[in-house]
Amino acid sequence: MLASIALVLGAALSVSSHYTFPKAASGGSAGADWQYVRKADNWQNNGFVGSVGSEQIRCFQANSAGAPSTIEVAAGGTVTYSAAPNVYHPGPMSFYLARVPDGESVNTWKGDGAVWFKIYQEQPNFGQQLTWPSNGKSSFPVTIPRCIKAGNYLLRVEHIGLHAASTSGGAQFYISCAQLKVTGGGSTEPSEKVSFPGAYKASDPGILININYPVPTSYKNPGPSVFSC
Repeated sequence: MLASIALVLGAALSVSSHYTFPKAASGGSAGADWQYVRKADNWQNNGFVGSVGSEQIRCFQANSAGAPSTIEVAAGGTVTYSAAPNVYHPGPMSFYLARVPDGESVNTWKGDGAVWFKIYQEQPNFGQQLTWPSNGKSSFPVTIPRCIKAGNYLLRVEHIGLHAASTSGGAQFYISCAQLKVTGGGSTEPSEKVSFPGAYKASDPGILININYPVPTSYKNPGPSVFSC
């Protein structure tokens, strides 16, 4: 009986320590959960993507489906993503953008192919243990590069939980994609673009890593370098 209770409590604790990214906002466009963000497959269970080769590594959708609405934001402006609940696990936060090709709809475009460029990545603080600025927080602002072309975009948020990443397939990916309409901007075309799946390997040093012992003194983020204007 006691063993059964312990298993139930353990399962509940495990689920409660997971999270989603259901909301994005810019200016006064806060909206509801999954209004501007494509509904991820973990919207009910707070689960994670465990395989970098899965189609879910793109927007956490086995079958692509658009969001009800699209956020309008000026290039150089800020979009703030929200986690529900807080980001509990240690690991890096990153953001990617992909521009919807002219003539295609932001509601139906899948974001496949080498179209994604990174606009932010997080490094840990080093010491007796690795600490991450995102850990314990629920609000994450990111600046949209001022020089990119106007148009429709997908904004992909990704947090990698590294607490169990010492074995292959142990890293946990928490992901979702918001739909943006970027106005203003310039004409710069980012050169280093990647595809999802394809950008990461399970053996990448930022994915297959023991963050507990010995405590690392450096960290290499997976994927491309961060684009800047």
